[in-house]
Amino acid sequence: MNSSYLFTSFIFAAVISLGCCLRSTGAATCHPDDEAGLLSFEAGITEDPLGILSSWKKGSDCCSWFGVICITGDRVTELRMLGSSVLGVGFLSGTISPSLAKLEHLKTLSFTPFSFQHTHLLNITGPFPEFLFRLPKLRYVTIRDNHLSGPLPVNIGSLSELELRLIDLSRNGLYGKLPPSMGSLAQTLTSLYLSQNNLSGTIPDYFSEFKALATFDLSRNRFTGVVPMSFAKLKSLFHLKLSHNLLTGPLPDLNPLNGIASLDLSYNKFHLKTIPQWVTSSPSMYDLKLVKCGIKMNIEEWEPVRTGLFYIVDLSKNDISGSPARFLNQAGVLQEFQASGNKLRFDLGKLNFTKSLRILDLSRNLVYGKVPASVAGLRKLSLSQNNLCGKLPVTKFPASVFAGNDCLCGSPLPPCKT
Repeated sequence: MNSSYLFTSFIFAAVISLGCCLRSTGAATCHPDDEAGLLSFEAGITEDPLGILSSWKKGSDCCSWFGVICITGDRVTELRMLGSSVLGVGFLSGTISPSLAKLEHLKTLSFTPFSFQHTHLLNITGPFPEFLFRLPKLRYVTIRDNHLSGPLPVNIGSLSELELRLIDLSRNGLYGKLPPSMGSLAQTLTSLYLSQNNLSGTIPDYFSEFKALATFDLSRNRFTGVVPMSFAKLKSLFHLKLSHNLLTGPLPDLNPLNGIASLDLSYNKFHLKTIPQWVTSSPSMYDLKLVKCGIKMNIEEWEPVRTGLFYIVDLSKNDISGSPARFLNQAGVLQEFQASGNKLRFDLGKLNFTKSLRILDLSRNLVYGKVPASVAGLRKLSLSQNNLCGKLPVTKFPASVFAGNDCLCGSPLPPCKT
């Protein structure tokens, strides 16, 4: 039995124990409505190979059941189901029973995989359980990496006292347009994750009224049209991910109070020509991905206000020229720089990479000079299809990393001619 297996099993056992022990020290037993609702939910679970719900027994204190948390008193406030590939199996397959509507004090509902080396997901199926939006105290809904299907319910915001803060339905099979009723969540919602579904239509203008919205992720769907110009009103926005859609047109000027911190507009139909000024002027930007965004500029003309804060930069598949030396040489926290498929032209041998750099992709450019010995410290490297020359330093990388540079030589390429 290998050490990875034992460690993973230990972590999983710890999670199970934690889930069983998180309960209030107040009442001895939970409310009968909560017990009935949970037992009906258990009846809808068709597979539980690890016996995760074995502690769910009628007549016992449901506040002590795995995944059930009662913060105060005898009412269930949180239901958290984890999924993992520990021991080689997934677990908890089934549907979300409407009986959970009995949990009138529920604030948090989470069905999400345990992320440590997981390869199997939870298998929660069926349409989105719209009864959840009738729970007046519900604040956080996370049902990600499952198999929910169908459209989002049309009555998402029909309950006037609903104060949802977070919705995460990423990586499911949801489809259709975003319902108009979602606009009624504008006063309280801070985080919306709908990535990797099959949602379509245009991005509704009503999102511009979400004054508290800090994280907005619609990536990897089929949204079309333009990003509403009214998004300029979003003053709390911090993370915006719209990649892998079919979006077009000009972008609104996004100038939230603290600046955008992470932005991904990759793989749409944008023709930005230059990196937007509101990106350049953001004092908080650390994660920037603008792959295939129709940018045509000299990177030396791009002068972000806080270059040293960048952690990830990906400008691949554009028409960018010049030298990125300012980013690669500067002391900072930069760990990943990708700019493949551009027209960058500079002497790679004169660079002195920042010590934090781990991933560098400059493939399919016009880079020349020698490959510096400092690339040996990188975790991932691609320099193929450039104009590099000379003997390669000793590295762990395969020949494919350096392919297409006709006068490079030395292991793992053919030996240099004497």
